[in-house]
Amino acid sequence: MATGAEHDTETIDRPLLVPETLERRTYQLQLAEAATGGHTLVCLPTGLGKTAVSLLVTAHRLHEAGGKSLLLAPTKPLVAQHADFYREALDIPDEAVVVFTGEVSPDDRAALWADARVVIATPQVVENDLVGNRVSLSAVTHCTFDECHRATGDYAYNYIAERYHADADQPLVTGMSASPGDDEESILQVCENLGLGNVEVMTEADADVAAYTHDTSVEWERVELPETVEEVRGALKEVVRDRLTQLKELGVTSTTQPDVSEREIHKIQGQLRELMDNDQSEGYQGMSLLAEVRKLRTAVTYVETQSVRSFRQYMERQREAARSSGASKADQRLVSEPKVRRAVRLAREYDDLHPKFRRARMKLAETLGIQGGERVIVFTESRDTAETLTDFLGEHFTTERFVGQSDTDGSEGMTQTEQQDTLERFRAGEFEVLVSTSVAEEGLDVPEVDRVLFYEPVPTAIRAIQRKGRTGRQTEGAVTVLLAEDTRDEAYFWKARNDQKEMEAELRGLKDAAGTIEARLEQAGLEAYADTGGDGADAGEGETGASGDGLPSESSGAGARDATDSDDSDDDQAGLAAFAAGSGGQDTDGDGPPDAGGSSDDTTGTPAAPEDAVVAEADPDSEGVEVVADQRELDATIARDLSTREGVETRLETLAVGDYVLSDRVVVERKTVADFLDTLTGGDRSLFEQVGDAARHYDRPVVVIEGEGLYGERNVHPKAIHGALASLAVDFGASVLRTAGEDETADLLEVVAEREQATADREVSVHGEKQSRTLAEQQEYVVAAIAEVGPVTARALLEEFGGVEAVMTADEAELQAAEGVGEVTAERVREVTGSPYEG
Repeated sequence: MATGAEHDTETIDRPLLVPETLERRTYQLQLAEAATGGHTLVCLPTGLGKTAVSLLVTAHRLHEAGGKSLLLAPTKPLVAQHADFYREALDIPDEAVVVFTGEVSPDDRAALWADARVVIATPQVVENDLVGNRVSLSAVTHCTFDECHRATGDYAYNYIAERYHADADQPLVTGMSASPGDDEESILQVCENLGLGNVEVMTEADADVAAYTHDTSVEWERVELPETVEEVRGALKEVVRDRLTQLKELGVTSTTQPDVSEREIHKIQGQLRELMDNDQSEGYQGMSLLAEVRKLRTAVTYVETQSVRSFRQYMERQREAARSSGASKADQRLVSEPKVRRAVRLAREYDDLHPKFRRARMKLAETLGIQGGERVIVFTESRDTAETLTDFLGEHFTTERFVGQSDTDGSEGMTQTEQQDTLERFRAGEFEVLVSTSVAEEGLDVPEVDRVLFYEPVPTAIRAIQRKGRTGRQTEGAVTVLLAEDTRDEAYFWKARNDQKEMEAELRGLKDAAGTIEARLEQAGLEAYADTGGDGADAGEGETGASGDGLPSESSGAGARDATDSDDSDDDQAGLAAFAAGSGGQDTDGDGPPDAGGSSDDTTGTPAAPEDAVVAEADPDSEGVEVVADQRELDATIARDLSTREGVETRLETLAVGDYVLSDRVVVERKTVADFLDTLTGGDRSLFEQVGDAARHYDRPVVVIEGEGLYGERNVHPKAIHGALASLAVDFGASVLRTAGEDETADLLEVVAEREQATADREVSVHGEKQSRTLAEQQEYVVAAIAEVGPVTARALLEEFGGVEAVMTADEAELQAAEGVGEVTAERVREVTGSPYEG
């Protein structure tokens, strides 16, 4: 941690700390002392050394309790930064501090974990390793959740916290954030999700902290939209008004104002779903109109707050979507609407970007030129805008971009190495301006800058505070926020301003209300985590979740199940116990034919139990059951839910066949309702191919269709759905089971695994591989890939022309002779096959 020139440079001398490395700051020592005594939320303004507090606690725990420490951070650059700091400040071998990200293979992570003393990781990687039983948290004596305000919803922090409190022998949790929540309730939710019982807050008003901070001035720069931009926006809003008028005629809204709120959009969507559930055609018609409204609202936002160039890029993506196979009517109507086409034409003729660009250049010239500043950060929400700003500002200043690692349309992401290199060169003063998306908002040790410029306001106080924290650390800082008048920017301006005032008041009050909050947390069932007795030895040793001694199941994230679910579905679920039985009319010796009669209609869950069904109870001496999950299923919460259940062990593999393997003969292919319907309207690989592979290698393939509204989700004829279900059962011998959601799917997998492994004494065996494609299948694959026409159209083209070569050389008129090929598809095929390659 850097030391301030004007402060006393006395350093901290403690066990496991490298001498003369950490500057002695009283407030950090006070926070660390509090955090060593219990599971603690540490709130400290950005740039004042939250990581140093965590490191002090880690050093104490490793020295006193032994074991290892786990530090979780939400991004790879932040993980790398923390690792550098820990290796510099902790008096342990560098190789004992290991980094876990997705770039380290699972096998390597398991080996590194065994010998590490400090593991610094992204939460998704640790979550995967816990689900796959590659690592154990039992020896972890300190777990830090950096940027812990993320611990909401299904974020991986919640699952890891639940597992840590349940599995660790001597748990101690520290949560760190400059902005833990927008209000007291959200702060309480974070505490509950992470099992925190103590709250420690330091603000800039504290004397010890104030000595290390400086004022940051915030100025709001308003810009007016040029006439052409207003004309483009006006044309788009006319179309929005027209679509809302049609929705009003359907009786689902009373407004036709183009600036309709997101709340009203959700309300309209709910009413349309009700119509669809009643199989009324107005529901499908209205949903298509609403899809257009959403896209048009996005287009308006691009043109009025970002740039005309960003709008053009967005509309080009919409045009490509409308020309792809399976394009919706909403996509096609949008790009063919005359007013939209006029807006696009005006944008193409406009030779400027947006007045914000010139204002940004002016503010940077003022800071870097007139005021003699050295560095500026420019934040923007849009990757498109980040690219454009980098080019524009680069004509006048040395400028580089800083974006996330994922690729987007027209923009490559940055590798972790590239991100680290960019930050290091920015710190070294090799360039003046860093243009960043939100990836640099949280926690990164971005150097002190002379100005932070927001290209647009952000709608949440948390993000505003994170961005502003990049300046005003060592000297007075400046923040400029650009705001386009009479646009969404103004709404975000007022929202963020009000939220931030409320948050600052909450944080100030949090110091006084800490006792009240801790009492509320205790009432919520966190008594076991409120105090570790100084070393954490007596906390979290009991059962968690349903026992009431640990994290309450209703706030423990994705691994928890709502207890009310079972009350609502007793009738439907009566058959689950029977399916766990070793008899009940089911063949269990493996010699009988596959059960092809397991399909069910849209109104039933699992089949009802026969009157004479034998209910199998769990064997108390059983070693439990194993469920093998495909790595690609981790987007769902099913595997991690199962991993928290007593008697269930999960293992992750990249399965060649199926999504879950439950025994040597049972493999499960899981499809959401949306996925299932996609297979009926075209896709890269149909469900029938997948189930065919499963049936070739497992005696009992099972297809789980998950979710509600199979017959109302999409405009697919019921007979097509019935035909697909019948084919799965009759042609492939697959049992087709329906579940309401991921929780119920997890319940079903557990029951089937118990039935197969504990009752029928079968072992889990992963086997099988995808069957090689026949020549005809390869030909269909090649043609289907042309402009993404899909397998159905590919077969029609091959039947019409007799071969791939003939399809490739046919003109548009000839192509349209094939069944299902219209003008748009023919044009698209000719564009792909006849255009020169430009790499």
